Amino acid sequence: MTGNYSNFAEFYQFYLSEHGKRSTKVLHFAGTFLVLIILGVALLRQNWMLLVLLPVVGYGFAWVGHFFFEKNRPASFSSPLYSLLGDFVMFKDILTGRVKI
Repeated sequence: MTGNYSNFAEFYQFYLSEHGKRSTKVLHFAGTFLVLIILGVALLRQNWMLLVLLPVVGYGFAWVGHFFFEKNRPASFSSPLYSLLGDFVMFKDILTGRVKI
């Protein structure tokens, strides 16, 4: 299932299926956690140059998981906004135990 999705819930099921390996989920979780830390530090210190690191860290960790462990194409290539939202929803779902790592 790739391409157009009628809503985020439909996309998220596909998104989760593309994150089957523990290593991929751990890398996504770590990347999203670091993005939140960097964002918080940038806001607290009003150091806007740190914002440049957000996509590097977020995508860097995620793409390593996809290219080297999952061996699939990141969803961000075809559905960038849903994929970004999926990263944060999966982060929350891992924290709450809904998604197991």
